[in-house]
Amino acid sequence: MLRLASAGVAARAFLRAQTSPAPAIPSWNTELRQLAPNIYAYTQASGPGVDNASLSNAGVIAGDDLLAIDALGPPVHAKAFIAAARKATGKPFGRLVNTHHHRDHTNGNCFFLPAEIVGHEFCRQAVIDQGIPEHPYADRPQWQEGMEQLRLTPPSTTFADRLTYRYGGTEVQLIYNGPAHTWGDVMVYVPQHKILFAGDIAFYYVGPAGHNGHLTKWLDAIDRAMQIDADIIVPGHGPVGTKRELAETRAYLDLLIREVTKRWRAGMTPGKAAADIDMGRFSGWTNPERIVWNTVRLYAEFNGSLTPQMDVAGTARAMDEYTAVLKARAR
Repeated sequence: MLRLASAGVAARAFLRAQTSPAPAIPSWNTELRQLAPNIYAYTQASGPGVDNASLSNAGVIAGDDLLAIDALGPPVHAKAFIAAARKATGKPFGRLVNTHHHRDHTNGNCFFLPAEIVGHEFCRQAVIDQGIPEHPYADRPQWQEGMEQLRLTPPSTTFADRLTYRYGGTEVQLIYNGPAHTWGDVMVYVPQHKILFAGDIAFYYVGPAGHNGHLTKWLDAIDRAMQIDADIIVPGHGPVGTKRELAETRAYLDLLIREVTKRWRAGMTPGKAAADIDMGRFSGWTNPERIVWNTVRLYAEFNGSLTPQMDVAGTARAMDEYTAVLKARAR
């Protein structure tokens, strides 16, 4: 049974996030870090000024074999994660959980076979629909090794709400928590050790990517995650943290939603609105250009046209406008 923290704890965390100065933005390393007996988080190095795109996190839970939490994207990343987990545990992977469908979490699925791959029912179809890109990560030559080995590998096992596994004496709960970042977001909770793998519900010191998201409902998803009795929260992007960092994710999104709402009501276009917004203490988070993606999504929410799919053409127009405004401002 899911254990809940008091509502007061969550409320106090949100209040601190709204009123306290932003914490210093850290750098973090690529490492497999043991969080508790048989529980590991895998992070990929990033930090201030680093493009965090596709530098996602993963996790490992060990029993007779291993359960992986996300597969990463480029083959070099997936293979490095697999090698680190096997070296630390001496065990093979028997199961992989996809927290959602985005390629930086699922492209590596094929390298875990013949393990069972589990995901939300929306995630399976979205992985199939997005396919494997023809030239993935073309702007990252250092990631190209093994690209020809990528194969479309969607989850073979799906669920709608919750699913529980047991690895030795460790209970592992899979919890649907969407729509938020996508319509198929799943968290992995280990109640015995109060550890939550939040997937891309949580972005720590990294600009949240809402191109397939429902941003106002994302706040609700964070509220639900804050109620879980967890002392350690592993984000989809960023360093391992706690509810303090998760409250910062919420504060970022809350500020953005309020500022976009003002500009939508004023009749500004999405690109100009995004360029006009000052994110204040969050301005140092990586990938600030994602404010354009998120603004387009919020406009779609407000005008009733939102779907689970990204508005590629609308986002491209808004990005061109945003870039033009920034260039003109810099002259």
